[in-house]
Amino acid sequence: MRSDIVPGSNFPDYELPDHTAVRRKLSDLQGEDPMVVVLGRGGFCPRDRRQTDGLVRLYGEMEVGYCRLVTITTDNLLETNEYRLGAGAHWPFLSDPRRIIQKDLDIAEYTDPLHNPMIPHVVVLEPGLVVYKIYNGYWFFGRPTLEELRQDMRAVTMKSRMDWDISRSELRSAWQMGQTELFYPYRKPSSKIAAEH
Repeated sequence: MRSDIVPGSNFPDYELPDHTAVRRKLSDLQGEDPMVVVLGRGGFCPRDRRQTDGLVRLYGEMEVGYCRLVTITTDNLLETNEYRLGAGAHWPFLSDPRRIIQKDLDIAEYTDPLHNPMIPHVVVLEPGLVVYKIYNGYWFFGRPTLEELRQDMRAVTMKSRMDWDISRSELRSAWQMGQTELFYPYRKPSSKIAAEH
């Protein structure tokens, strides 16, 4: 991976078509939430499919925890949609057949010239596309376990949510004074919360 993509740096705000052919920017998909970005080999890869099986189970927890998940592969749009549907996944899958990310991040998997995929990575992002952690998944066991991702989401959420510990007296006082902007997701209109999740 490019040497400037390290914990604390900003991840590029790529814009690619999703599984419905709508162009999506990572920052728009993330909103104000922590996010996991899976840079995968594609639906042809048994390791990617196995990883996605686990992420399907984790995604329900991520939704109620106000965390986002995005999968990006070099598959074309049809393959991307088939991969997503076949996995029973309900989060956005982005298609990068032009290999924009692969080239920009310098993660071409040179050992597979037939498919020319990306070296698989999982990037955990704090709000604002700030890199928290990067996993290199060329070998399957380099990819994060579900428990590691849970721990990452806990750490990032604790860091980014000022109301993590609502038993603090200053937060209780703020709530009683109607200062709901300190509390997530109450600082947003309820119609926006419903539309996002």
